Amino acid sequence: MAPRKQQEIFDATLRLVAEKGYDGLTVEGVAEHSGVNKTTIYRWWPSKAALLGAALVEADVLGFQAPDTGSLRGDLVALVEGVRRLLTEPPSSDIAVAALAAAVRHPELDARRFFADRFAREREIFERAVRRGELKESADPMLIVDLLAGAVWMRAVFRGLPVADDFPAAAVSALLDGPATAPRRPSRLTR
Repeated sequence: MAPRKQQEIFDATLRLVAEKGYDGLTVEGVAEHSGVNKTTIYRWWPSKAALLGAALVEADVLGFQAPDTGSLRGDLVALVEGVRRLLTEPPSSDIAVAALAAAVRHPELDARRFFADRFAREREIFERAVRRGELKESADPMLIVDLLAGAVWMRAVFRGLPVADDFPAAAVSALLDGPATAPRRPSRLTR
């Protein structure tokens, strides 16, 4: 399948899941919105779960490149900023929330592939930091990502609070420098 046509299918899939949720997502709807015959879609993806799983990993709208700022702190701030944009700016915010809700209720979706793909790309941040001597080799990169990304998910999605522009730097500072030394500016962080 041509890459452009594949992206049109993925875009239609993500648009529909954001608008209608997983239960309202149908291969027929994706076919109609992408201009592709449904038999073509089924030839490549045997179910809507497989289609949505592929779209979450492959769609341009959710694309991800690991930052490389030259420092662990800079890379982590850029990473958190990327998660902040993902979860607060449409259309990615609508897609991410709908996909998370679907993954919780529909194990066949297997959203782990999305997170595994993202983490595989994020891993290079930590490998570079170890080589530069900024991070111990024994550090757990997944724990660091979970703490930082989880903070954005909690604030933006579960608490429904705005995530201020200075949140990424404050979160990274709290993690790397410790909460006792991180600047306390709750009024700015929640705006």
